[in-house]
Amino acid sequence: MNQAQPKTTWRNVKSPTPMIAQYLEVKESQRDALLFYRMGDFYEMFFEDAEIGASVLGITLTKRGKSEGDDIPMCGVPVHSVDGYLARLIKSGHRVALCEQVEDPAAKKQRGGKGPLKRAVVRVFTPGTLTEDELLSPRHHNYLAALGRSGDTTALAWADMSTGDFLVREITDTGLETLIAQVDPSELVVPNKFVTPDWLKRSSVCLSEQALALFDSTTGRKMLESFYQVGSLDGLGVFSRAMLSAAGALLGYLETTQIGNMPTLGRLQTVANADYMEIDPPTRRSLELTRTLAGESRGSLLHAIDKTVTAAGGRLLAERLAAPLVDAEGIVRRHELVAWFLQHMDMCEQVRQKLTGLSDMERIMARLSMGHGGPRDLLGLANGLSSASEIVTIAAKVRALAEPSQLREIYDAIMAPAPLADQIGPALADDLPLLARDGGLVRRGYDLNLDEICDLRDESRRLIAALQQRYSTETDVASLKIKHNNVLGYHIDVRANYANRLMQAEQFIHRQTTAQTVRFTTTELVEMERDLARASERVLARELEIFDQLRGTILSQAGAISRAAQALAVIDVACAAAVLAVMTNQCRPEIRNNVDFQIEKGRHPVIESMLDGANAFIPNDCNLGVDNNLWLLTGPNMAGKSTFLRQNAHIAIMAQSGMYVPAETAAIGIVDRIFSRVGAADDLARGRSTFMVEMIETAAILNRATDKSLVILDEIGRGTATYDGLAIAWATLEHLHEVSACRTLFATHYHELASLQVRLHRLRTFSMQVREWQGSIIFLHKAVAGSADRSYGVHVARLAGLPTPVVQRAEEILDQLEAGQHGAVDTEAMNDVLPLFDRSSAGGNERPLNTSASDPVVDALDDIYPDALTPREALELIYWLKEMRVAKASKT
Repeated sequence: MNQAQPKTTWRNVKSPTPMIAQYLEVKESQRDALLFYRMGDFYEMFFEDAEIGASVLGITLTKRGKSEGDDIPMCGVPVHSVDGYLARLIKSGHRVALCEQVEDPAAKKQRGGKGPLKRAVVRVFTPGTLTEDELLSPRHHNYLAALGRSGDTTALAWADMSTGDFLVREITDTGLETLIAQVDPSELVVPNKFVTPDWLKRSSVCLSEQALALFDSTTGRKMLESFYQVGSLDGLGVFSRAMLSAAGALLGYLETTQIGNMPTLGRLQTVANADYMEIDPPTRRSLELTRTLAGESRGSLLHAIDKTVTAAGGRLLAERLAAPLVDAEGIVRRHELVAWFLQHMDMCEQVRQKLTGLSDMERIMARLSMGHGGPRDLLGLANGLSSASEIVTIAAKVRALAEPSQLREIYDAIMAPAPLADQIGPALADDLPLLARDGGLVRRGYDLNLDEICDLRDESRRLIAALQQRYSTETDVASLKIKHNNVLGYHIDVRANYANRLMQAEQFIHRQTTAQTVRFTTTELVEMERDLARASERVLARELEIFDQLRGTILSQAGAISRAAQALAVIDVACAAAVLAVMTNQCRPEIRNNVDFQIEKGRHPVIESMLDGANAFIPNDCNLGVDNNLWLLTGPNMAGKSTFLRQNAHIAIMAQSGMYVPAETAAIGIVDRIFSRVGAADDLARGRSTFMVEMIETAAILNRATDKSLVILDEIGRGTATYDGLAIAWATLEHLHEVSACRTLFATHYHELASLQVRLHRLRTFSMQVREWQGSIIFLHKAVAGSADRSYGVHVARLAGLPTPVVQRAEEILDQLEAGQHGAVDTEAMNDVLPLFDRSSAGGNERPLNTSASDPVVDALDDIYPDALTPREALELIYWLKEMRVAKASKT
C-alpha cells in the first residue's frame, strides 16, 4: 500500500528560497502565533498560518512557489486595513506576530545588496495586549492578568495597557473564580502545566501558558524595580512573594509581546480582600450586572443606569459596579459628589456638554508611550486638556458651603497638565494625517527652519510645473503631463499618437510604453526630481523631529495627564448619576455601619427603564433588620417574586457603588457579600442536573455568608421530589436563621414553611398580592404581610396558552386534590375521575402531609410541580393518567 506523503509545513521545508528562509527564521521564534510577514503593501502568511488565516478571515488561499514539489500556501491582507483583520483573528483566540522591514534599501546596498531586506517581529498582538481603538471596546477595560504563586499563597495581577491601570491582589484558591469574574480579563497568563479548573475552561478568558521561570518571585522583584527604575520597592508598597510572582510575570509577558517597547503603567496598587463587596460568579450572572444571561449588554443593570458621556467614564462606572465598596467613608464621598451636582443641575448639564466628545486621554497616552500614536492623538490630547480646563472654570463658578472636600483635589488634578494644550495645539496643522510618516502635520509658521525647507520643496514643485509647460510648448503637445508613480518616479506622460514627436527629440529618453500612453524622462527632470526628493526628505525628517519633541513633552507629564483623565472620569460618573437620579426619581441612600436594610418604595432599575409611560412600575418596601432579617416570600409565578428579590440586590450594589438608588428612601447597612440563587440551568458538560447546580450554589451560600451579607434565594428545592425539596428548603431556612444570621429574602412555593415563624423569631412572612376576578387572576405585584395559600398554577397555565380542555381538566383534578388534602375527598368520585386515586392501592414512597393512608396517585402527583410544567408536559401528564386508567380497567 502506498502511504501518503507527509504534507510540507514550515517545520520541514528543504532548500527554501532566500525569502522563505528568512520567513522560517522569524517563524521559529513565534511558533504559537500567526506570523504577519510584511511584503510591500501587504502582510502575508504562509504554510499552516495561511490556511488558518484564510479560513478565519474568509479570504482567498493562494500559493507562492513550491517546496519539494508541493505548493506553499499563502494569503495576505493589505497593510492599510490590517486592524480589522487583526481584530477578527484575536477574537477567534489567535495570537498575531507582526513582522516588519527593519532595513532600508540604502543599508542593504552598503552590505552588498544580497538577499531580502532584513525583517523582524516588532510586536505580538494578543487579547490582553491591545491598545488600538479599532481593536477595543471604548467603554470597557481590556485587562491582561497573570497568576502568581509562592508556597500555599496565590495572587492575581492585572493591567490595562490602554489605560495604564496596574493592580495586584492576594487571594485564596477558592476566591480566584470570584476575582476573575470581577476583573473579567481578556487574557490570563499562567505557568506551564497549570491545572485549569473546570470553571476557567468554560469561561471566555484566553489562557497563555508561559515557562515557570517567568513566575519566580525574585525575578519578579527585579522586573518591578527595573520597570519603575527604583533600587527598592519599599517606596511603592508592601508586596508578598505571591504578588511579586504575579506582577513580575505580567511585566515579563509584556516585554515578550511588545518586543522591548514597554507601555507606561501606573504605580502598582495592592488591593485588600476587604476593600470591595464580594459577588461570586453565579450571583453576577443571576443579577445580570454587566451582561444578560444571553450574553448581551442591553438589558443588564449597567446598560440601564449608564448615562456617562465619555469612554473613560463608562469604564469607571462598569468598574465600580463590578466591585462596590465596603468602606462607608468612601461610599459617602461618592454620594456627596453626586449630591453636589444634583444641587447645581444647570452647571451639571454645561459640564456634560463639555465632556461629550472628549478624547480618551488614557488610551491616547498608552498609544503615544508605545510609539503607536499619531498626529491626531496629539490633537485629541490638546483639545481634551483645553476642554478639561473649561470644565473646571464652569464648575468653580459655583460657590457652596456644602462643597465636597474632594472637589479641590479633582480641580487640581485636571489643571496640572492644562498648559500642555498651549504647547501642542499651535504646532499642529488643520488637516492632520493619520500617521506622522505621511507628513504635513506641522502648521506653517510654527518652525522657521521647517518653513525654509518647505519653501525649497515647494519651489522644486513649481519648477517641475514650469518644466511641464515648457515641454508642452516645445513639442506642441498640449496634453503633455509630468506625473509621478512609485515605479518610475517623475516622468513625462503623452498619448501614444503624440509619442513620435518626443521620440525624434534627443533630450527625451524613452522609459515605458503602455496601450494608451508612452512615458519619457529628461536629464533636467531627473535632477529636479532629485532636488525635490532631498527637500521632501528634509521636510519629513524635520516634521518627525518636531513630532518626537511634542511626544516627549507629553510623556514627561504622563502621570499628571493620567490623573487628570481619571479626575474627568470621576466627574462624568458623578454627573451621570445625578442625571439618572433626576430622570428616574432616585434617592440618596443612607449608609450605616450595622445590618439594617430599609427600602421604602423600592423599584427594579432595569425593568423600570424598559416600561413606557403608560405602565408604571409598582414599588415595594423591604425592611430587614436585627429583629426581622429573614423574609419568607410566597405567591404564584409571574406575581413578581424574582423581580422583588433582584431589585433589592441591585439597590444594595448601586448604593455601595456610589450611586443614588431607585426608591423613595433607603437606609443600608454595609453589605460585605451578596449571594443570589435565582434560577439555574443544567450543566450538561459536567453531568450536573438543574437540581445539582442549585444545591452546589446553595452550599456555597450557606458555607460563606456572614451576618453582614445579603442573600436572595428563589424556590430552593424545587428541582427534586416534593418532600425532599420541602425538607431541604426547611433546613436551609433554619440554617440561615440560626447560623448565618444574614439578611435574607427567601422566595418559595412551599407554603408550609410559613409555620416556621412560630419557632424562628426573626422570620417574617410576606406574599405577592393577587386578586381573583371572574375566574381569572390579576397580579398586583405588591408584597404584603402574610403567606399565600395558593400557587395559582392552573391560572398561569391558562395565561401561557394551554388548550382550554386541558385547563378545564386540570381544574377538575386540582379541586379533587385540594379536597383530598383537607380530608374531604370523595374516594369513589375520585376513582371515577382518576383510577390511580384508588386509596385501596398500595405503593408510593412518600407520606402525604395531611392523610394517614398512602395513596399511589397522590404520591405520584406529589412529585409533580404544576408551576414548573411546560404546556407540553402538562398535556403529556393528562395522556399518561388516561393510559393508567385504561391499564387499570384492563386488569379488572
